[in-house]
Amino acid sequence: MESPTSAASRVDFYGFLDRMRRPEAAGLFRSIKSFLASLSLEEPSAEADGARVQAFFAEMEAAIRGHPLWADATHQEIDHALEGLEKYIMTKLFDRTFVASPEDAAADAEVSDKIGLLQRFVRPHHLDIPKVLNNEASWLIAVKELQKINSFKSPWEKLLCMMSCCQVINNLLLNVSMTNDRTPSGADEFLPILIYITIKANPPQLHSNLKFVQLFRRETKLVSEVEYYLTNLISAKMFIINVNGHSLSMEESEFQKHMESATLGTQMSVAGPSSPQGLATSTRGLQKQIDAEGSRFPFMDSETENLTPAELKQLHGLYRKTVSRYTLLSKALRKLSIDEDQLLASVDDS
Repeated sequence: MESPTSAASRVDFYGFLDRMRRPEAAGLFRSIKSFLASLSLEEPSAEADGARVQAFFAEMEAAIRGHPLWADATHQEIDHALEGLEKYIMTKLFDRTFVASPEDAAADAEVSDKIGLLQRFVRPHHLDIPKVLNNEASWLIAVKELQKINSFKSPWEKLLCMMSCCQVINNLLLNVSMTNDRTPSGADEFLPILIYITIKANPPQLHSNLKFVQLFRRETKLVSEVEYYLTNLISAKMFIINVNGHSLSMEESEFQKHMESATLGTQMSVAGPSSPQGLATSTRGLQKQIDAEGSRFPFMDSETENLTPAELKQLHGLYRKTVSRYTLLSKALRKLSIDEDQLLASVDDS
């Protein structure tokens, strides 16, 4: 597959612009300017804009096919012109149509934050990916391709990044099948790897990029292999949003512990605990939380012989909760390479 920055992609766009500068194309150019002007008078709405743009693409395709400038053009040349048209229109409309609402921005943040947590503990076996398919070199290429999506403004170029990622995975599956005499299992193995790649990549504004492609890529081109790969990436996003213990082949309680530990680790990373200032900040916050929760540990100053059986039972429950939290905190500190003694000392000094 061609890259978004390939010579073929550039020829599509600049070839279209070259023809549109000719006097014979004045009518087509006026139609484009009129459409852009009319759209600017309407309130932005992703779905409504998508419907208008798709209708305009269909109208312009008919106009281009019947225009003297393309009278003797091949099917491929017509397609190149339409690719150039799509890129021109969507580059002009990009600021209006990409991350078109606060809800889209919130959805992007939700997906990115969730992936940030999952990155800290999800491994291939959690997605039932067979060891024979573990290939860090191929996965890294796929990750890099997916992370490129924000480098481009046209739906086709963004889609090319997504498809390049998917084709790397597909090639891996085919190569392993041929090398190990395995029967390719299709989506049963493709989708889990794509989910893992998406988690490793945490591609920027994933929700908005997928929505942008769905709404503004020419509908006639979202078919066959393209549709299959796009659908799988949408499924990967939905899996991540709705992820739970069952979907990661673990007990729900274990999953929640991992998520709590990852959340704590993320908070401490943001605070910068590796620096003296950051460490002091994070530990002061921890001390404030402990002070605020002091009422939840009412037996700190009690004598053992004075406790009733009911109070001993309550104390045992608090002990179990404290040990559980300490265990999670210790795991998070080890992942962040923070020395526990140093952390405790900083609390005492603050």
